[in-house]
Amino acid sequence: MKNTIGLTEACNLISADELKPIDFLRACFDRANEVEPVLKAFVSRASLDSMTKQIKAGPLSGIPIAVKDIINTVDLPTTNGSPIYKDKTPAEDATIVKKIRSLGGVIFGKSVTTEFAWRNPGPTTNPVNAEYTPGGSSSGSAASVGAGIVPLALGSQTQGSIIRPAAYCGVVGYKASYGAVSKLGAHALSYSLDHIGFFTRSVDDMAFAFNNLKNSDSSDPELIVIPDLVFGATKELPMLDKPKIALLETPLDHMMSDDQKQALNLAVQKLEESGAIVQKLSLPQEYWDAIQAMNLILESEAAEIHAHHTEHVNDSLSVHIQGLVTRGLKHNAPAYVAAKFLQKNLRNSIATYFDSFDAFLMAPASGEAPKSQASTGDPIFCALWSFLGTPSITIPAGKSKNGLPLGIQLIGNYRCDAKLLSVAKFSESALAK
Repeated sequence: MKNTIGLTEACNLISADELKPIDFLRACFDRANEVEPVLKAFVSRASLDSMTKQIKAGPLSGIPIAVKDIINTVDLPTTNGSPIYKDKTPAEDATIVKKIRSLGGVIFGKSVTTEFAWRNPGPTTNPVNAEYTPGGSSSGSAASVGAGIVPLALGSQTQGSIIRPAAYCGVVGYKASYGAVSKLGAHALSYSLDHIGFFTRSVDDMAFAFNNLKNSDSSDPELIVIPDLVFGATKELPMLDKPKIALLETPLDHMMSDDQKQALNLAVQKLEESGAIVQKLSLPQEYWDAIQAMNLILESEAAEIHAHHTEHVNDSLSVHIQGLVTRGLKHNAPAYVAAKFLQKNLRNSIATYFDSFDAFLMAPASGEAPKSQASTGDPIFCALWSFLGTPSITIPAGKSKNGLPLGIQLIGNYRCDAKLLSVAKFSESALAK
């Protein structure tokens, strides 16, 4: 039976002694046993006995969490979705895994990723219909939350690897401001673009997860510290009243399916009925053209990251990684520096639009998940926000004609994560009416 208890509900029940952590873990474990033969969300899972031994007091006491298989864990192998690392167990946990354990959270298993978080799909299927992709690269993380196995999963996004699979699997996906969550101990795809993020079943769950797992180390120059969020008595986030939302008109809109256009239009209608002010906005073309600069950065950095692999184990790399490296080696240093300069300038200039709006609204993907196990879908609808490092969130927004989940994507200003989450809470409530 699908486990429908979300993160904050489980935390509230456990802290009130109305739910024993072992019982919750067992329910999640049993659910995984039930659906995993078809879902294939996990590369490896902890035993019930080992999970029971991990339980300790804390705000995440007894909460089972799926960890994307590019994020280091000392008690389970970290394969990076590659045969090169098939049996490699790291000597040290990633920073975010250490934080999970310190707060009482339990590592449930390592969720399937595409190879090194790039394109080559793993075996995971969509939790709603196994003939469709769950998206990528955080395939197993999105599917494990969507299938009701765990209430929280870690993913990563370099272009669209959280927002897109969350939309495909009918869950909430969140990519915080660049640097707000530590990625130390996660295998890099692109230093300048990688984000660690989360999958949950509600915006309240997401806000609670982010608040607990965001970076709090002000001494690390690579990271930023987002102020703590403020919650109500039962861990609910206050929603922003009557938010002003910009409906983005983009050069990508022709790629949207009719179902996705309809979902977006209905979302706008419901937002306005609930008191939001929604106005259309077109950004200058230079923002959308910058996706080319994003690809240049990604390819250049991937060529450096995978230099050791291409030199020593090239035959064990898929054509996807080989092609990425080949393209990266063709770029020159001045072009890379120019792309980095553009990234910084556009991150600063986008902020002026948030003087007039609380959030932007657009599609998270072209529509429903592709009916394919060979493709994880197109990340283009998420790419600009990964390039700029602004926070973005997907919330479920109905179903396609084929019964597959659809979502909407909300984008906030850099470092304004609390405001974006409160707009998302308002939007989630409006869409539920």
